[in-house]
Amino acid sequence: MPAGAQKKDYYEVLELGRDATPEQIKSAYRKAALQHHPDRNPGDRQAEARFKEAAEAYAVLSDPDKRARYDQFGHAAFTSGGGPGFDPGTFVEFQDLFGGLFADLFGMGGAGRSRGRAAAQRGSDLRYDLEIEFEEAVSGSETQIRVPHSETCTGCSGLRAASPEDIVVCPSCRGSGQQQFSQGFFRIARTCSACRGAGRAIRKPCPECRGAGTLQKDTTLKVRLPAGVETGSRLRINGAGDAGADGAPAGDLHIFVHVKEHPVFRREDLDLICVLPLTFSQAALGVEMVIKAIHGTERVRVPAGAQNGQIIRLKGKGVPDPSGRGRGDLIVELAVRTPELSRQARKIMQQLADCGGEELSAEDRERLSRLI
Repeated sequence: MPAGAQKKDYYEVLELGRDATPEQIKSAYRKAALQHHPDRNPGDRQAEARFKEAAEAYAVLSDPDKRARYDQFGHAAFTSGGGPGFDPGTFVEFQDLFGGLFADLFGMGGAGRSRGRAAAQRGSDLRYDLEIEFEEAVSGSETQIRVPHSETCTGCSGLRAASPEDIVVCPSCRGSGQQQFSQGFFRIARTCSACRGAGRAIRKPCPECRGAGTLQKDTTLKVRLPAGVETGSRLRINGAGDAGADGAPAGDLHIFVHVKEHPVFRREDLDLICVLPLTFSQAALGVEMVIKAIHGTERVRVPAGAQNGQIIRLKGKGVPDPSGRGRGDLIVELAVRTPELSRQARKIMQQLADCGGEELSAEDRERLSRLI
């Protein structure tokens, strides 16, 4: 407590009147301690301070002699001794609820609780494989998924017992979380097999979760896919995994994206590639065509004398960068189809050849001379 700060009245801390019975004091303390438990308020310094205040108030008001002195003299009754002090035996019945927190927060090493007790574990991460259409990957989309996972039981808030009173110290390890045995000259400790290191036992399990502390449920989640995702992209939703044990945080959900193939387009990095079939005449004479692209229609101008395999690049018409840094190109690859000629067409083609319309370029003639 900061210098000069005035302590709160112990009855006020537990929200009690001065005529409160011992049972009312115990119940009020249990309620306050559960509410401000540091495990349920990770990183919250105010909650930790209130937890300490409640424990200090209970240590005084649950002891008839200390309570009588406090009722007569207030906090001044303990100033000469440096404070009311903590009797570890006062909190034995609550240790099964709050683990080693009293030893951690108040230095109560003799409270009969082992620091080797297993800590509450964070929930497991889950994987979900999401298959989407090619168009959804390029343009982005929003979809809903159903995820089976475990959630903290609402009936017991993850305590696994029908009520806090039904959580007791494990009779096998007496709350230490360990069992010790001798082997020759050595004394060996191992995790308690009865409570699996938890140090506590359930006298009456919660009827809703049957003592598991969690329930299996299907949750519908809305997932937004940014434009430009591809196979192998992974999205993470924090806290959407399995519930943690004993109030620990839930795990995360990892969504792995799988993109279906497209019958026309393929993707290379941020570029979209398609093949545009052309007749011999279209390639020779040139043509302007309107094609259906992912984002709408695009106009492609094929120059006269276009060659098979020639590339036409439409800048900025490809896949958006998921980070928002521009987008790729639409690459149109020309595929000139040579037709099977009729008798009349063959005569026309022969006339074309005779008039020099099909002569090779100087480069091609040089290449041909090296082959034949």
